[in-house]
Amino acid sequence: MNSRVLFLIVGLVLGALVGWLTRPEATEMRLGPLQIEVQGDHAAGAHDTGSLTNGQIHHIAIYTVAGGVLGALAGLLAARRA
Repeated sequence: MNSRVLFLIVGLVLGALVGWLTRPEATEMRLGPLQIEVQGDHAAGAHDTGSLTNGQIHHIAIYTVAGGVLGALAGLLAARRA
């Protein structure tokens, strides 16, 4: 497998894992057309098994993209040095 692709995949997986582990604690309530989302100031623990809120999904997605970019850059550097 090409080292660039390997580093990209590893970066995406690690970014998603870091995003999942550091996602903010949040609660979402819906009352008719009104939607309220409240977030805490620390990471959600393993006991938080509810569905993900929009804020948590965005948090995980941002970390995944950042990990992918860093992985792609590392792959390019590794391919250049080899």
